[in-house]
Amino acid sequence: MTSTVPTAVQHTDAQPPITMFGPDFPYAYDDFLGHPAGLGQVPATAHGTEVAVVGGGLSGIVAAYELMKMGLKPVVYEADQIGGRLRTVGFDGCDPSLTAEMGAMRFPPSSTALQHYIDLVGLETRPFPNPLAETTPSTVVDLKGESHYARTLDDLPDVYRQVAEAWNACLEEGADFSDMNRAMRERDVPRIREIWARLVEKLDNQTFYGFLCDSEAFRSFRHREIFGQVGFGTGGWDTDFPNSILEILRVVYTEADDHHRGIVGGSQQLPLRLWDRAPGKIVHWAPGTSLSSLHDGAPRPAVTRLHRTAGNRITVTDATGDIRTYPAVVFTAQSWMLLSKIDCDDELFPIDHWTAIERTHYMESSKLFVPVDRPFWLDKDEATGRDVMSMTLTDRMTRGTYLLDDGPDKPAVICLSYTWCDDSLKWLPLSAHERMEVMLKSLGEIYPDVDVRRHIIGNPVTVSWENEPYFMGAFKANLPGHYRYQRRLFTHFMQDRLPEGKRGIFLAGDDISWTAGWAEGAVQTALNAVWGVMRQLGGETDATNPGPGDVYDEIAPVELPED
Repeated sequence: MTSTVPTAVQHTDAQPPITMFGPDFPYAYDDFLGHPAGLGQVPATAHGTEVAVVGGGLSGIVAAYELMKMGLKPVVYEADQIGGRLRTVGFDGCDPSLTAEMGAMRFPPSSTALQHYIDLVGLETRPFPNPLAETTPSTVVDLKGESHYARTLDDLPDVYRQVAEAWNACLEEGADFSDMNRAMRERDVPRIREIWARLVEKLDNQTFYGFLCDSEAFRSFRHREIFGQVGFGTGGWDTDFPNSILEILRVVYTEADDHHRGIVGGSQQLPLRLWDRAPGKIVHWAPGTSLSSLHDGAPRPAVTRLHRTAGNRITVTDATGDIRTYPAVVFTAQSWMLLSKIDCDDELFPIDHWTAIERTHYMESSKLFVPVDRPFWLDKDEATGRDVMSMTLTDRMTRGTYLLDDGPDKPAVICLSYTWCDDSLKWLPLSAHERMEVMLKSLGEIYPDVDVRRHIIGNPVTVSWENEPYFMGAFKANLPGHYRYQRRLFTHFMQDRLPEGKRGIFLAGDDISWTAGWAEGAVQTALNAVWGVMRQLGGETDATNPGPGDVYDEIAPVELPED
């Protein structure tokens, strides 16, 4: 595919694929998962031991699934529904094949640990219609009331090429892009660590926007403005301008914002299928055992209290008042839940970890989808020969509009708007129908001859993740100066570094990872937590397949001074 703004290095099929395994912790999770020796084992005396898993999103379900395979008994607690931010919904009264992805909807090939589980449960993926992607029929960029129709970047006015070149130059000058991308592709860990250590120290206090402004290539405000609106890969990135540039570099180094694929039938199928799946290789449990069968079909309800009890065990109280005590707990829910929804002992974590949890910065995000009778956007304008409607990037209220179909003449879906941060907050007070009316008005100004409304066959569905009671935001995005906080959270699974009285609860999930906003991060931190629980219960990995904690000292994230 071709990004809205191409990466600085052009790759060929002969080059090794990139994987989202760094640069902070360049561990090959895909190799760990694919090794025939498995992820490790616990002593037979630990078989059947209950381990609490708080949160039934992707991270929680992956952790529970792998712990079950080792012979442990995961007890999953879920306040809402299995899937977390992998949430797929239908449209009332419409064909069940029509679905809307309210959370994660596009996944890069560099998410190799995630792909392991997609393949494991037999899900199909297909290209996602990002702006100017090869499989996207057409894209319209509408800025300041002026629209441009394009199939490739070359179809846009020359200023867009200038912006593309400025971004490439900015990455090369300020972030050693080619060198790092090559090192990650070749899994050259020493070189990755050498480059990244220098950049973390240099850029931890820098915003994304400040990074652009410091580049001679982006001295033009007009170029920075266009870049903010149109961006690269998925579209505009100005909502990320206040965030740490390190967050953006993690994305571009791993090509996380390009070559996206969607899961046919919806992403929530992944955790649901893992929940029901009986592993082929399993210890202690009878063949045919699944997470669902261990839970009699449904997880435990919401956790309301977490506290430490005698013997350094963790006691969990749920919404029914049921109280159970565990030797280990994996906490995968949104970390702010520990500050608001769950009554927690201060003794659960060291004070520095509590500070990191409190400082976590979340991005707001909203979407609205409508079902339509067919992919009418593929109709041709008789006068121009162009598609009558296109994937649309605009500075109007809709910002990004995506067109999703399953073939000609079949019912289809439009994501009328996908927005973040301030753009998302603008929608917050409005109902789904009120949002739709504003969006149709904006699109009507871009496509005055297209009557979108007459194709709509059902009610809109919408989400504002900042208003979801068990999430309070879409995903973590570090602000400048937050590297140290993220390091504390990510490395929490290495509990031999913690005081003895602070062990036993393991943080995992999207917002614990270095690559928040991507399902890959949820999987990676789940695997870290599985390794940590295994070690706590006296287990170990096979010598031929060392886990993330076994090689930790060799690839530990850069540690910045506190003073």
